[in-house]
Amino acid sequence: MIRTLLTLVTLVTFALPASAQQLSLNEVSKYLNGITSATGTFTQINSDGTISTGEIAIKRPGKVRFDYNPPERSLVMATAGAVYILDRKLNARPDTYPLRKTPLSIILDRTVDLSRAGMVVGHGFDGTATTVTAQDPDNPEYGTIQLKFTGAPVELRQWIITDGNGSQTTVILGGLEKTNVPNSRFSIDAELAKLKP
Repeated sequence: MIRTLLTLVTLVTFALPASAQQLSLNEVSKYLNGITSATGTFTQINSDGTISTGEIAIKRPGKVRFDYNPPERSLVMATAGAVYILDRKLNARPDTYPLRKTPLSIILDRTVDLSRAGMVVGHGFDGTATTVTAQDPDNPEYGTIQLKFTGAPVELRQWIITDGNGSQTTVILGGLEKTNVPNSRFSIDAELAKLKP
């Protein structure tokens, strides 16, 4: 199921004024560091070509929550240094992975510094959006995250995670709204308690 979170590539373009320009790594880092608490919707393109949708909540550092819409009803949550993948239909213990071993940890870090040596392996502009491909410079085998941003104002539109096995997942954001997300939304114990008969 980790590959459902970490899987396929799609190209999404966004209309911008003709004056759009490539964002610098400093601009992108500053924007990501400004996201402390936010919610939104997402569309995920999985490795097998299927599409999932749901709601996302982010609280940096270290916390993100993906609530998948029916029929899936899955929950993927990063909190306390771990990623939990819970299939609510199975009513079982979640699969657990260290957050630091996933490329998502790069944007959930306390301080995002894309100028760090060896972190950025790609930085481009397609005329409408800036893309930045980053990895953990100490552990490139964990995979990469390609972030796509539009400008004026800067906004994160999607990411593509490529895991260490080469599987890819695209997450397209429906727009992040800065809001105060309570820490209680990132309690895996609370979610497990809801499953008890």
